Amino acid sequence: MKVVFHLSELEKWSMAQGNIKNLLAIDATIEVVLLVNGPAIKGYFETEQRSFIKATPVKLWACRNALRGNHLDEEALSKKITVVPAGVYALVELQTQGYSYIKV
Repeated sequence: MKVVFHLSELEKWSMAQGNIKNLLAIDATIEVVLLVNGPAIKGYFETEQRSFIKATPVKLWACRNALRGNHLDEEALSKKITVVPAGVYALVELQTQGYSYIKV
């Protein structure tokens, strides 16, 4: 099974983390991508997210358009985070590859 969580609202980081944790507690073999765009992109730079970013087994993706739109330095991201050119395009690609879509 493959799942993409789409996070675009900064205040929903905690909910996204909880949903991912709950899903993986049931089946740790699920392939999970967390795609972050919009204002939520700022969360990748917040102190509160560091332990999650460091410890999570999920693939972390960031939208380059959101980084630029929020004047954030792509080079300052953790090396665990993959930057994609456009979050919405990446979501479409993942869904065509069989990923289930969950909007947080």
